Amino acid sequence: MGKMGHRYSSFISVLLLVAQALAGLSAASIENGNPLDVSSREPQPKVPDYVIKHAPLLWLHPEDPFRPSDLLEHVRRTTPMSAHKPIPDVPELNLDNLAVLNTAKGGPGALASKDNVTAIPSWLLGEMPDEKGILHNSTACVVLLIEKSPEITDVFYWYFYSYNRGANITWVVEPFNRIFGAHPPSFHFGDHVGDWEHNMIRFKNGEPTGLFYSQHDGGASFDWNDHTVSKKDGIRPFAYSAYGSHANYVTEGEHIHNVVLIDWCKAGHLWDPVGSAFFYRYDPKSSTFTSLHREGSNDPALAKSDSFIYYKGLWGDEKYPDANPDQATVPYFGLKRFVSGPTGPVMKALIRNGLGPNGGAKRSWPEWIVGVFMFWYPCCIRGWRKYMSLMLFALCLMLVGFGGYRFVVKKRLERQKYSKLETEIPLEELERENANR
Repeated sequence: MGKMGHRYSSFISVLLLVAQALAGLSAASIENGNPLDVSSREPQPKVPDYVIKHAPLLWLHPEDPFRPSDLLEHVRRTTPMSAHKPIPDVPELNLDNLAVLNTAKGGPGALASKDNVTAIPSWLLGEMPDEKGILHNSTACVVLLIEKSPEITDVFYWYFYSYNRGANITWVVEPFNRIFGAHPPSFHFGDHVGDWEHNMIRFKNGEPTGLFYSQHDGGASFDWNDHTVSKKDGIRPFAYSAYGSHANYVTEGEHIHNVVLIDWCKAGHLWDPVGSAFFYRYDPKSSTFTSLHREGSNDPALAKSDSFIYYKGLWGDEKYPDANPDQATVPYFGLKRFVSGPTGPVMKALIRNGLGPNGGAKRSWPEWIVGVFMFWYPCCIRGWRKYMSLMLFALCLMLVGFGGYRFVVKKRLERQKYSKLETEIPLEELERENANR
């Protein structure tokens, strides 16, 4: 064999040795649970332990038919619409591509139900947690971490339901429950497809300092050590999900919201939202979400389904037009039976100074007027008291009028005590007269 043959043989030998070495490295890596990654992908960051340790537990109302719902199933049961018309040229939607609606023609639009919701199709009902509070066929929670500083981290626990049932005549305080007219108790107003609620816990160096409960247009904030906040083993706070609306409260019982509406909370079925959840870290500067892996679990974050979290549209139908036979209006106040669904977490107030959204919820002028009325109603307006109140009001007007009359008469009498001089005396003459004295 010539020199060329030796060189070729040596080259082949070297290749074989390299191949054997790589094979050995790959086998060793697989045995250690770290398969060789030719893309050099960075390992998925993990969920901090304190996020799970102090995660809220929810008490669902025992009679509420609308349970936590699977996000993917919800998307599959809806159609992207804009101005009540289908958005064209979009692929079959799932959690991995939902954000394409943000840039679609007419997007981001709304996820409108394919079914008539008045028939309450089964997918609107969600899933009942088991006796340990775990959902086995649904992922209805999204956890977002926002690092405000090296010491402070806000953790949002978002809960999803496919349907929100609004108030009916029995959920309105007296006397405004009379505005329903002929509508029966089965009539609800403020219903909508899709429902996002949340708790937010602020951590300092991994220790909780305060938490927020979302409630309709606002919510309530509490110090972590507030005795009002009940906790399991002193570690995980409880939240009570209101019947139908799913607003979160710190205690069970009756709660008034929006001045005259009632929410009902009761410890029925326990739900552990982080038992099946998506976890992300949010960077406000770049407006990006990074998927996090919960160690020791087979959570769906491993699938890296992160497109849905960027979706900016409505997670339910747009408000039905008045021409829709299923739509109805409450007299006097113009409240609608069906309203628009909510936007998702990305469109909420994620950056906060305090525990609640910056600025808080602002009352509309009708709510302000109703609030003033309700302040006086229990003591002065209800039942026979209204006649006494009218008499008292008339008496006050009489006293004010009499006092005003006395004031005017007094002023006139005071002016009549002085008489005007008919002759004007020049100032120079007065000074000269004083000098001669």
